[in-house]
Parts: sequence; C-alpha cells; structure tokens
Amino acid sequence: MSRVVVGLSGGVDSAVSALLLKRQGFDVIGVFMNNWEEKDENGICTSQQDWNDVQDVCEQIGIPYYAVNFAKEYEERVFSHFLREYQAGRTPNPDVLCNREIKFKAFLDYAMKIGAEYMATGHFVKTNAEGQLLRGDDPGKEQSYFLYMLKKSQLKKSLFPVGGLLKSQVRAIAKEAGLTIHDKKDSTGICFIGERRFKQFLKNYLPTQPGDMVTMDGEVLGRHDGLMYYTIGQRKGLGSGGHGDGRSWFVARKDMDLNQLIVVQGEDHPSLYKEKAKLNQITWIDTPPVADGQHTDLSVKLRYRQKDQKAILTFNGEVGELIFDTPQRAVTPGQSAVFYQGSVCLGGGIVID
Repeated sequence: MSRVVVGLSGGVDSAVSALLLKRQGFDVIGVFMNNWEEKDENGICTSQQDWNDVQDVCEQIGIPYYAVNFAKEYEERVFSHFLREYQAGRTPNPDVLCNREIKFKAFLDYAMKIGAEYMATGHFVKTNAEGQLLRGDDPGKEQSYFLYMLKKSQLKKSLFPVGGLLKSQVRAIAKEAGLTIHDKKDSTGICFIGERRFKQFLKNYLPTQPGDMVTMDGEVLGRHDGLMYYTIGQRKGLGSGGHGDGRSWFVARKDMDLNQLIVVQGEDHPSLYKEKAKLNQITWIDTPPVADGQHTDLSVKLRYRQKDQKAILTFNGEVGELIFDTPQRAVTPGQSAVFYQGSVCLGGGIVID
C-alpha cells in the first residue's frame, strides 16, 4: 500500500483529495502546514480555525493527522522576497514562489522523510506519466498558472486528486460524505496569509513614500500614497477625478527615481498596451521546446484569469522576450508570464518590462 501525505489547508479541495485517495486504497496521512504566525485582536492564532477543520475532517475520513511549522522557511524564502519586490515598485505573485519553496520543496521533503511515496494537494491541475503539468478540467478553478515553477521530478512525486473534477463535483462529494467543511468559503488573498486590507498590511512592513501623481506630460494631478500600493492598469483609488475630459485615469508607469506615479486617461490609452515583454527567471518544467537563442510559438497567460494569448518567445538561458500577436494591456513587472502548448504547461518567467 503506497503512503501519501496530503497537505490539508482546512478547505474542501484538500479534504476531498484526502477522501478520494483513502477510497483508492492509499495509506493516507493528513498534514496541516502552519506557515504564518499571527494573532488577531483577541489573541487567537488566525490559522486556528483551519487547524480545527483539518482535525474534524481527518477524524471523519479516518486518517491520522499532524501539523508542521514552516514559518521560518516561509519568512526567508517567500515573504522577504515579496516585500523586496513591492519596495522595488514591482507587483509580485507570492503564490508561485510559495508553491516552489514551501508546498513542493519543504513540504515534499517532509513527506519523503516520513516514508511517503507521494504528496498530494487540492490544486485543480493534472499530470501524466511523463511528469508533464496539465490544465485542470474546471476552467474556472484551473491552477497550473501557479505551479509553473515546479520541475518534472517534483510533479512525478505529486498527486492532484481533484484535477479532473469540477468544483461543484468536489463540493458534492464532500457533502455526500458528510464532511463539515463541504460549504466552507474558498480561501483567497496572499498565500498562507489570506485576505488583508492590503494597504495597511504593507504599511506594517515597509515605509511609505508619498509622491506626485503626474500625466505623461508631467502635469501634477495630485499625490500618491506610495508607489508600492499601485499596479499597472489600476483605476481605483487614484483620486484624480475632476481632471481632464471626465474619463477615468489609469496607472501607466512608475518612475522609481522621481517617485512619481504616471497616469493616463481612458481605458484604451496606447500607453497601457505593449507589443513585447522582457522576462527574466525563465524556468521550464521539463526540457525547453527549443534551444537557447532560438524562438518558438506558444500561448501565454500574463495573469491568472486571462485567456491564452498567442506569442513568440525568444530566450537565452533565464532571460527572454515575448512578442505578442495582439498588443497586451497592463503588462506588469513582477507578474508571471506562463507558457502553454495546448493543455500542457511548459514553464514561465517573470515580467521585467
């Protein structure tokens, strides 16, 4: 009987993953990762309810359960990077780094140390015998975008029991099995940290540096609260009403040297669109589709919810350039560009320009 360690978050997806594996005859162990140590205004650990739910689920399913603490690893490998990126004016995606460094590294290592042959999570993705990463079957929940930094060797040791299901089917399975969390709200927000009032959260860790909000021509429209609070293409929270022709203003660029937020008017302003994007930190799940210095046609997603966009990628090692078939709006430094060919996720890189 193969042993599998399931990463349980307290949510329905990971709980059903454990349930399905148990039904398939695996020796299942449930493990809760506590990676963010913070107490609310009442002095209660913010992850306590999730841990309570994990214990309830494991007892209902009939599997042993444990808790592990990777708070130090999370602080050093994920959160410190998250803060550095915001301080540099970029908009990072901590989930992709969290998956690479915590869930599929620290946690995978832990699973192997306690004698497991596999680890499992509740991600909506699939793999095949070759160790390729495939899109999950639910288009509204599909999560390969967040796993593009993984390697074939990690994926071959990973199971994704809900990847071939729709979210509605997952909840129905949980309800039929009598799991108490069958209708629990999905978690959102920063990986392992959850939902926060983002501006206040960042202010706790980084100094604020207000400055001028200006047009492309240098006209001062007002003040910004700090460049780290804004992202390319943002409309809300600019407070620039009453200027120009009445159309909404959008963030087009950040000038870190002058501490200026450059804004343009109109959702379709040309400055909000790019025909190319430069990337660094390019990683491949398996062998790159072409050699360094060559180019290849592929599909790319610049944001999680975005539909696939056709592009040509030229790369040399970890750096490269994407040329889009159609100009792309709000290409944002710090975000991930994830590569696909059909249903296969090939890898990706970080937008730098």
